Amino acid sequence: MAKEVDGFIKLQVRGGSANPAPPVGPALGAKGVNIMEFCKRFNAKTEDKRGALLPVVITVFKDKSFEFIIKTVPAASQILEAIKLKSGSSVPNRDKVGSISWDQLKEIAENKMEDLNAYKVESAMKMIAGTARSMGVTVSGTPPWEA
Repeated sequence: MAKEVDGFIKLQVRGGSANPAPPVGPALGAKGVNIMEFCKRFNAKTEDKRGALLPVVITVFKDKSFEFIIKTVPAASQILEAIKLKSGSSVPNRDKVGSISWDQLKEIAENKMEDLNAYKVESAMKMIAGTARSMGVTVSGTPPWEA
């Protein structure tokens, strides 16, 4: 018999460094989840991705047990890493902060493919390009499907 779901908690936690401090502790404590058990399991699973910002969806059951799914690093974080900047533009439609190539976009799209709602890499690339534009990052070159 399946367990009855009590709720979901969505967090963004640095890989390999979850601890009971905010935001993890208060979010899990409100649902009655064992915070230290989550931290130990999460840190063990994400040791190879230490320091990366990882979205995690925690399913909390009525008996206060839980399961969690770790998603891929957000596209915005990957774009900033690719262009070696700390943040995007405060006025993205006017001030451009950097440029990214279609090859770099393809690499990010292939990495994010499992979390995106796209069937083809080209569609995923268009989604990632939209994220880049909304951050004030220009996409340089001709898209591969137009070449």
